Amino acid sequence: MTTRLNLLVAFFAGLLFALGLALSGMTQPAKVVGFLDFLSADWDASLLFVLMAASGSYAVLLPLITRRQRPVFAARFMVPTRRDITPRLVVGSALFGLGWGAAGFCPGPALTALASGKQDVVLFVAAMAAGMLLFELWDQRRAATPEQTSAHVTEQTEATALHAG
Repeated sequence: MTTRLNLLVAFFAGLLFALGLALSGMTQPAKVVGFLDFLSADWDASLLFVLMAASGSYAVLLPLITRRQRPVFAARFMVPTRRDITPRLVVGSALFGLGWGAAGFCPGPALTALASGKQDVVLFVAAMAAGMLLFELWDQRRAATPEQTSAHVTEQTEATALHAG
């Protein structure tokens, strides 16, 4: 029964998130690009309010939520422990930002907009999935080389330890 309840809560949380993305305009690439082009004379600042509402909610609610001993629907909180900035993180972040700025889609809003069935959305999501798959294949291949194996195993061990609790 707990698994069904968790799935139901996750479904409604995702639905609420998707509704928020749609209502805010985050599923409209032109609106996102208009917001990102802040040097333009016709800059669309409306998404700034979405950013402020999300940041404000996070700032207020995080301390209240983490004050609890454990989450409501999980055995423990899943909090990242790594704090180092690696070239992989920097390059990945840059690619993410360039892709978002060029296409006007972030992965979450793109998945929400997929329900529209529009060709540009379908192509973006397909390209995003292909990029994720290609990266996974490249990362596995890179990890198979002798000089990279120990670093990859260390990363995997740290990740497994985090999830094991």
